[in-house]
Order: sequence, then C-alpha cells, then structure tokens
Amino acid sequence: MVRIDINCDMGESFGNWEMGRDEEVMPYITSANVAGGYHAGDPHVMGRTVALADEHDVGVGIHPGLPDRMGFGRRKMDITPEEMAEYVVYQLGALDAFARANGASIQHVKPHGAMYSMLSESPEHARAVMEGILEVDPEIVYLATDTNIFEVTKEYDSLRAVFEGYVDLTYRADRSLIVERKKESLDPDLVADRFVSIALDGEVEAADGEVIDVPAESICIHGDTPNSVEILEAIHERIATHDIELVSLSEIA
Repeated sequence: MVRIDINCDMGESFGNWEMGRDEEVMPYITSANVAGGYHAGDPHVMGRTVALADEHDVGVGIHPGLPDRMGFGRRKMDITPEEMAEYVVYQLGALDAFARANGASIQHVKPHGAMYSMLSESPEHARAVMEGILEVDPEIVYLATDTNIFEVTKEYDSLRAVFEGYVDLTYRADRSLIVERKKESLDPDLVADRFVSIALDGEVEAADGEVIDVPAESICIHGDTPNSVEILEAIHERIATHDIELVSLSEIA
C-alpha cells in the first residue's frame, strides 16, 4: 500500500475578491496550504480556512509568500536570506494563532510563487528559511517543491521534509514546471493518470514525451483550476482501484 498526501493552496481570497473553490475542494484533500496574508489572504479568510480544514480533519500549513499582493507573490524581490526567513516566520506566527484558536497546530510550510523560486535558486535563502522554521517548531514539515530545495533539506537531520509533485501542471524534461498565467480546465482523466503514475511509480510524462522521475510523497492540486473538483473526483476514483492510501504530511515525514 502506497501512502500519499494531497495538498492544495487555499485561503487566497481577500476582501471582496474570491479565488479558488475552498469549500468544495476541502473534502478531497489531506493537507491545506493557507495563504499568510502577504501574497493573498486576510485575517478573516485565514480564520475561516483553518476552521474549514479542522471540520474536515485536514492538516493545516502556512503558504507564505512575498509581500506583493499586486503581483500575487509571483515577482522576485531583492531581499536578504534573513529577511526571507523573517517573512516566513511572520506569516507562520499569524496562522499559528488561528490554528491554536481551533485547537489545532501548524503541520507544514510550503512557500509560494516567487518565494519558492528564490529558495530554489539560492541555498543561502533556503537555509535561512529552514533554520527559521526549526527555531519555531522542529516538528513542522517542510514541503519541498523541487529537487534543489529538497537537497538543502537533507543538510538538516532535525528537519522533517517531504518532496512534492504536480499533476495539474506539466513538467519540462528538466523537471521545471510550465505555469500558465491563466488557469484553464483540464482533462480529469489525464490528471488522474499522472497522479497514479507519480504515486505508484514515482514518474510522469514531461511535455516533450520523456518520462521523468518525480519521487513525490505529496501531490499538489490547485483549487483555482476551473474544474478542480471534477479533477479530484477522478483522482479519488483511481485511488479506490489502486493500492493507494491518502494520509496527511505528518504521517509521511
């Protein structure tokens, strides 16, 4: 029996602006990455999202981003490793308060957008963030979005880390992701096939047809994909017919 986590970026609405289908998606996942208010989210959305996750027994993690709402956290910034770590700890602390109010705790950290790109390109920034997390709580799981970051996590014996894969985005042969600026509906069966391939074989077909290794123990589904619920339904149908067990990150790391 293969054990795997399904995570989803959530709580990215703020004010009168809504993003994603959080209430519909939550019953299908095991870990929720909640925006910390910098790239998206606000205190009201954070509180509601944590309560929703608690209702469905879904693990809660912080999805910290750069302070750039206008660019949805997808524009790189000239900041030091120490500043990056402080941005993460600040957002982690905010979400931790909402988690405690619901009798829960923070399960994981998964950096968003340009933040994760900068961590991938700079081991110094990645180390600063990881050390900041360890200072707050060594039990928190680091959800590593690519191999560069995952390699840095191995430098810390006390850091719990899980490698993440994607099925509603397409990989290039070098294992980088093709991120479209506008989300379009996807073929649920194609995405479900990718899920099974990564879960059972640790591999997936890249854009050029090459089969690449993606040894992930957590798979991300984006809640803002127009037909995300239909995709998750297809994935759960496949899970029911294969030796796959859904568990939260805390049970894997």
